Amino acid sequence: MSVHQFAVSKEVDWAEKRYLLVDDFVGIRQLLRESLRNLGAKHIDQAASGGEAMVLLGKTRYDVVLCDYNLGDGKNGQQVLEEARLRNLLLPSSVWLMVSAEKSVESVMGAAEHQPDAYLIKPISEGVLLTRLNRVWNKKQIFREIDHAFADKDFLRAAKLCDEQIASNPLHEIDLLRMKATLLLKSGEPEKARRVYERVLEERDYNWARCGLARILMNNGEVASAQAMFQSVIADNRFYIDAFDQLAASLLLQGNIEEAYSVLEKAAKLSPNSVLRQSALGQNALKLGNIPVAEKAFRKCIDIGEYSVRKTPDAFFGLARVCGLKNDIKEAQRLLNAAIHQFGGDQVVLRAKITEGLVYHESGDFRRARKSGDELEVMLADENRQRPGNATCLEMATLLFAVGVKEAATTLLCFVARNNHDNLPLLDQVQQIFDKARLSEEGAEYIRVARKEATDMMNTGVLLWKTGKLDEAVEWMRVARKALPNNLRILFNAAQILISSMQQGGHDAALADEALAVLMHVDALAPGQQRFAQLMEQLAQLAPISGVVAATAASEFEAENGPLPE
Repeated sequence: MSVHQFAVSKEVDWAEKRYLLVDDFVGIRQLLRESLRNLGAKHIDQAASGGEAMVLLGKTRYDVVLCDYNLGDGKNGQQVLEEARLRNLLLPSSVWLMVSAEKSVESVMGAAEHQPDAYLIKPISEGVLLTRLNRVWNKKQIFREIDHAFADKDFLRAAKLCDEQIASNPLHEIDLLRMKATLLLKSGEPEKARRVYERVLEERDYNWARCGLARILMNNGEVASAQAMFQSVIADNRFYIDAFDQLAASLLLQGNIEEAYSVLEKAAKLSPNSVLRQSALGQNALKLGNIPVAEKAFRKCIDIGEYSVRKTPDAFFGLARVCGLKNDIKEAQRLLNAAIHQFGGDQVVLRAKITEGLVYHESGDFRRARKSGDELEVMLADENRQRPGNATCLEMATLLFAVGVKEAATTLLCFVARNNHDNLPLLDQVQQIFDKARLSEEGAEYIRVARKEATDMMNTGVLLWKTGKLDEAVEWMRVARKALPNNLRILFNAAQILISSMQQGGHDAALADEALAVLMHVDALAPGQQRFAQLMEQLAQLAPISGVVAATAASEFEAENGPLPE
C-alpha cells in the first residue's frame, strides 16, 4: 500500500500493531488494555515505570505508545518521550499519546515541548481513544518515507519527498511545508527555508513560521529584526516557549545579558522542567552576579535532570562556581566529585579541574588555584587525552593565564586557532584572551602561524585530489585529520576526497564507512552545514543500500558517543 493510500484510509487495522502502555497504576493499565483489546489489538506490552518503559522501547519498535505523564519515582512521561526521541527508539510512523490527569500549564507545556502526537486528559473513553488514534495514525503515514530519509540524515532527499507529498496530499500542505523548512535548515539552505516560511505566512500568520523566519534573520546578522519578530510572537501567544528561548538568544547576541536573563526567567516560570533552559538561566544569572537565582536554577536543573537523558555536568559545575563565590569550598568540591562520579570520562575530569581552579581563584586561594593549573598542564601533556571543545579550551586558557601557566594556555589557544582557521569571530575571542594576558602581539603572531599551518595542510590535500592523485590525497587527509581533528574545512575535504575516490573506482565499504564516520563527526561538531547534506546525498547515491548502511552506522556512532545534536 502506498503512503498516499495510507493517508486517505479512513479505517485502520489495529489488530497486528504493537502497543506499549506506560502507567504506574495497574488498574489504569488494565482499563487501557481492555480498550485496545476492544479495538482488536493483540500485541500489548505494559510498563509500570519510566525505567521499565525505556528497557522495552530499547527492545521493541512499537507502533503506538500510551504513556502517563506522572509515573511515580524515577523518569516521568516527558523524560521517557524525550529520551526515546533522542535515542531514535521510535519508528518514524509511531504514535505517541501522552496521557494524564494533570491539567496544569506546567505539565501540559512540559510534555508538549517534546512533541507527543496528542495529549489526552483522563478519564479516556474508548471513542475518544479510537478517534485520536485514527486521526494521528493517518496523518503520520504521510511522513513515513520522509522520516526514513530524515533518520538516514539524507535531508535533501527528505525535502524533495515533502514536495512529492504536497502534490498528492494538498490537505496536509502546511504540515509538509513546515517539515520541508526544517529539512532545508538542516541541509544548510537557509534562503530556501526562508522562502518556504514566507510562502506559509502569505496564507496564514503561523507563529512557528514567524519563529523560523526570525531564526534565519538572526543567523544572517539581522538580529534586531529577529528580536522584534520573536517579541511579536510572544505578544500573540505568551505560552509559545520556543519564542522565549530564541528571543533570549537574540538578546545575548546583542550583548543584552540582563534582558536575556529576564526573558529566560519568564520562560522558566512558564515551563520549568527543561534541563537546558534552567542551565541557561543559571549561567546567565552567574554572569550577572545574581547568586541566589543562579543557585536556584542550577539546583532545579540537577533535580529535574536526575532521570533525564539531558542530564548534564554543566549544572554541577555552575553550582560549584556559585558555592565558591559563597566561600563554601567544601560544598563546591563535593559537587565536582559528584559530577566526576555520575558522568565520568576524561572530559568531565578535565572540566572539573578547570572549575576547581576557578573556584579557588575566585575565592582568593591563589596557591590552590595555581596547583589546579599545574595539574591541568599535566593533563594537557597527555597525548592520549582527547582535546575538549572550543568553549572549554577558551575557559581553560583563561584560567591558566590567570594562575601563571603561560605555555599550556598558549598551546590550547593555538589548537583552537588551527582547528578553526576560518572562524573569524572565534579567532577574535582567542585574541581577546591573549590581550587580557598582556600578550597581544605574541598572540596575533601565534594565530597567524596557526592559520597558515591549517591552510597549508588543507591545500596540500586538495591539490593532490585536483591533480588526480586520489590515493595520496586520501592518505594525506588522514594525516591532516589526525593533526586537526576538529577542523571543519579539513573534515569536509577529507570526506569529499573519500567519496570522489569511490566515484572513480567504485563503491568500497571501508571507504564508505570512513567517509560516513567523518561526516557524523562534522554533524556532531556543527549541525546544519550545507556541505554535510550535499556529501551525505552523494554518499547515499554510491550504493543502493547506503541509506541503510548510513542509518546503521549513525546508530552505532550514537551508541558509542551519545545522541547526535539536532
